[in-house]
Amino acid sequence: MKNAFGKIPVCLVALWLAAGVTDAWAQARSTFHVLAMAEPGGHHIAYSKAARPWLDSLAEKEHFTIDYVSNTDPINESYLSKYQLIIQLDYVPYTWKPEAAAAFEKYIDEGKGGWIGFHHATLLGEFDGYKIWPWFQDFMGGIRYKNYIADFAAATVKIEKGKHPIMKGVPASFPVKKEEWYIYDKSPRPNVEVIASVDESSYSPDSKIKMGDHPVIWSNPKKKAKNVYIFMGHSPVLFESAVYKTIFKNAILWAAKK
Repeated sequence: MKNAFGKIPVCLVALWLAAGVTDAWAQARSTFHVLAMAEPGGHHIAYSKAARPWLDSLAEKEHFTIDYVSNTDPINESYLSKYQLIIQLDYVPYTWKPEAAAAFEKYIDEGKGGWIGFHHATLLGEFDGYKIWPWFQDFMGGIRYKNYIADFAAATVKIEKGKHPIMKGVPASFPVKKEEWYIYDKSPRPNVEVIASVDESSYSPDSKIKMGDHPVIWSNPKKKAKNVYIFMGHSPVLFESAVYKTIFKNAILWAAKK
């Protein structure tokens, strides 16, 4: 049977139109749009690979869209204007293109959207020939990376701000099976709102690499953007933890809403 589409069967036309309507409906019901930054390789690629299907599933359930980038080449002010949330999945605070860095600073300073950073986002210092990013260092509480537990350790994380929205449904403490705990030149506590810290006495195996007051989840209230840094983000084993996934989900839903 001929139709307005030439010789294409009516049933295929109907399916094509239905798919278009479904896609448009899905876009319409999306409540916000997320940009996730993940490095294309390196030691943390397994974490990012585990994060992506979980994030995609969550996006479908919670009605948001998510795009992924592995470098900062496309990022500018216009590009970021499409997103209500940036998730920095193990993406370092250096190697950024100058235009991307400037756009990101404006996005956070002016509260154009929210931000969640993980693990590698506090690798602050001079690495691979790049100088430290002063703005990002201030954003993270003025800290500088100093050392880490290269052989990994399990530990207990203790919640300090149980009433913070990202801690809804989270117990007062929870175990982390495997992490390469960073230490910094100082605690960020004086410059940020600490939400949780790691109990260094719980390290298993024990380690001499300790910093005393050791925040691992915090937010910078000086910035207009809703923001939270979550240190734990090295091993894909984290996605076996219901508590970790609850914190991650809560952080997304909180940070994306103005």
